[in-house]
Amino acid sequence: MLLNKQLIEDQNKGLLATHKRNFEFVAEGVANLDDVLKKLVAFQIAIPSWALGTGGTRFGRFSGSGEPRNLEEKLSDVGLLHALNQSSGAISLHIPWDIPKNHVAIKALAASYGLKFDAVNSNTFQNQATQEHSYKFGSLQHVDKAVRKQAIEHNIEVIQQGVALGSKALTVWLADGSCFPGQLNFRGAWERTYESLVEIYAALPEDWKVFVEYKAFEPNFYSMSVGDWGQSYLYASKLGPKAYTLVDLGHHLPNANIEQIVSLLMMENKLAGFHFNDSKYGDDDLTVGSINPYQLFLIFNELVEGMDAKGMNHATDLGWMIDASHNVKDPLEDLLQSIEAIMIAYAQALLVDTKALKAAQAVNDVVAAQEILQAAYRTDVRPIVAQARLLSGGALQPLNLYRILNVRKELVKERGEKTVATGL
Repeated sequence: MLLNKQLIEDQNKGLLATHKRNFEFVAEGVANLDDVLKKLVAFQIAIPSWALGTGGTRFGRFSGSGEPRNLEEKLSDVGLLHALNQSSGAISLHIPWDIPKNHVAIKALAASYGLKFDAVNSNTFQNQATQEHSYKFGSLQHVDKAVRKQAIEHNIEVIQQGVALGSKALTVWLADGSCFPGQLNFRGAWERTYESLVEIYAALPEDWKVFVEYKAFEPNFYSMSVGDWGQSYLYASKLGPKAYTLVDLGHHLPNANIEQIVSLLMMENKLAGFHFNDSKYGDDDLTVGSINPYQLFLIFNELVEGMDAKGMNHATDLGWMIDASHNVKDPLEDLLQSIEAIMIAYAQALLVDTKALKAAQAVNDVVAAQEILQAAYRTDVRPIVAQARLLSGGALQPLNLYRILNVRKELVKERGEKTVATGL
């Protein structure tokens, strides 16, 4: 579905006077306003192809309507999001769910929507109809060398698919692990996984990266072969300079200090980037910022401080992607909410008085440090985020316009009531 830019401009005109008052009110207190706006305009979050359809639970999936039936329709949906918010300028594909039939045509279609291809993702957590060996007992860790070879070859194929699309990174997430004590030897599983990753790493083009993702539990509940950031960091450190640790906000045990993890990984030049989502109990895949927006802000505070200390480009030196797949919302509305939450947290972090914070830390003034952080967090930066969208040609109120235009209803007309997104 193509979104006429005139529709965005018409809606913005009706909202402009109110927006201007709100923006001028909050902007008056922002000393580095131009820099903040430039950074917000440049900041892009990749949309995962699998989040465009209705997700599910371990017990069932309640399909939505008008879901994308192929890669072309997924690109169309991401293009629609990007037209609305101008912050969704990339898509991350999952192979083999999203193998293009014609790479040149798919790249051209993506470019027509203003989209690039972010990291490509391999899939060894499912059995595919065409594969010879099962991943029931693992893939890169499997005791059977033939299974490991199959998983390695799949990852290399994913790299080749990514090269054809202009991607520059491979994300490896493993479901490998064990359900019961004694099921596998931990050292043996680690060594086999590492040896497999070494072969995949050797297949990376010179200008590529590999992101090693971790997860504390699920589908295996006794052990995971990459169960936490320490294990991922160990793999990435041993593999070499093109290997990094990917942080998924939901892949931690409750109350983990994710912002400290992020800070340490960045300090060691091993932070790949993020899979953004939110959680109450575990890997809940909830809308970003829906449960703990303060934690999201604290993470961005560490990111901004760390990137600035290293002279990094906020927009391009780390990978930014949503990883969510919830089952009770319109997926596109969920993604619009998530992007907004990310941009708000980023904007708040850009407002932190870093100089004053460091001065307070230097004299152990705990109260002042807390006040400085919370002053930025309590600032309503929504008008600043909206101004950045306006400068980019996006909608002042993307979600509101999505509903006014009855986008889901139009997608149902085009695609049908009983469509299921490919890969789900």
